[in-house]
Amino acid sequence: MKEPSLVYDPGLEPRTVRAAVIWGLGLPGCPETASAPACLSALLERVRGAGKGFLRPERRAAVRNMLRFGAYKPSGRGKPSSEYLLASALEGNFPLVNGPVDANNAVSLEWGYPASIFDLDLCGTRLMLRRGMAGENYIFNPSGQVIDLQDLLCVCRAEETAWLPCGNPVKDALATKTRASTRDVVAVIYAPASECEAEIEAAARRFAELLSTECTAAQTGWTIP
Repeated sequence: MKEPSLVYDPGLEPRTVRAAVIWGLGLPGCPETASAPACLSALLERVRGAGKGFLRPERRAAVRNMLRFGAYKPSGRGKPSSEYLLASALEGNFPLVNGPVDANNAVSLEWGYPASIFDLDLCGTRLMLRRGMAGENYIFNPSGQVIDLQDLLCVCRAEETAWLPCGNPVKDALATKTRASTRDVVAVIYAPASECEAEIEAAARRFAELLSTECTAAQTGWTIP
């Protein structure tokens, strides 16, 4: 299978975001997680020990500034998913979904960068990062709830001549989420362009490592386009 790729829409210039793309191929499946693996349990213990200070204020501010644009305000229900994960960890109800999603959430929690993960067969290998347009939205959960995408950073999949949003730093589309039958995944980490490249690389490297060791993917990789 061709490795996933991501391009930036010219409309994002001057660029405030730097994305990392991570993939895991040849998974044995994605069964529901029954209990947190040791690596995640250890991370959650560190987070609870540090409290809210685990996420440095300057990184929290940088991530919010990365999302703040036009009509979009990164607060309330629109705040980055990484902040939801921190709150969940501190409240003792951190979500356990399946191996790849748990890896996604662990990396997002540890680095404070929001991240998306998709079933590669459903989103395809060609991705674009752009801002949502007026009137764009998608369903993000089985209950049919919809998120408005105007001015929000969005990962889009190629559909003939169009680019259709399938993920963002707040909530991903239900249509391309992983499921029990998923065998190949691709993920995107959203980091502020002002962040040290070594930090973004470390997050991507750890993500790929978890897909290999915890999810037993046959092949993993990452890139920062």
